[in-house]
Amino acid sequence: METTKQISILSVEDHPVFGEGLSTIIGSQSDMALVGHAATAGEAISEFRKHRPDITLMDLRLGETDGIDALVAIRGEFSHARIIILTTSDGDGEIQRALRAGASGYVLKSTPKNELLSIIRSVNAGRRHVPAEVAARLVEFMGEDDLTPREIQVLRLIRDGNRNKEIASRLDISETTVNFHIKNIVDKLRANDRTHAVTIAVRRGLLQI
Repeated sequence: METTKQISILSVEDHPVFGEGLSTIIGSQSDMALVGHAATAGEAISEFRKHRPDITLMDLRLGETDGIDALVAIRGEFSHARIIILTTSDGDGEIQRALRAGASGYVLKSTPKNELLSIIRSVNAGRRHVPAEVAARLVEFMGEDDLTPREIQVLRLIRDGNRNKEIASRLDISETTVNFHIKNIVDKLRANDRTHAVTIAVRRGLLQI
């Protein structure tokens, strides 16, 4: 009788308790096999090269390293790698970074066990996954133009409490140009005013508080 190939899974997680939980969950499934574990971005790349898993479950934050850096490195070598970001962070900016880097899915660690298993099977079948509540928020700004480096500079100065005249002085540009940048920022972020623009930018991960 022909046996069904198990879904091989690499776990990239630096929290031992959560990693052990994943191991138990995956180990209880007859169609899945945990083939490797990594706790850093470097280990993740090495383990992926070694095992070539069907699915990689990647924590977004790995101590002092970034899971997205590992994602980019792995997909740079293996373009068909299916990597699911598994994290506690539901910030819009983090989600966009992950999806733009090529993640096949973005799953919150609070996701119920059966739903997580269903997502793994779905991604293994070639589909992408983003939680419904997250997708609804992303629709708000899909297709919007990215902020330019100069606009980010202006936003940071607004965040730090600078008035338009002070921003102009710091960036060595005219106040008219500052007003132009602020108008573009407000339009791109669909904000009500400059203060609201900062709030939106922080929520989306474009700025840090």
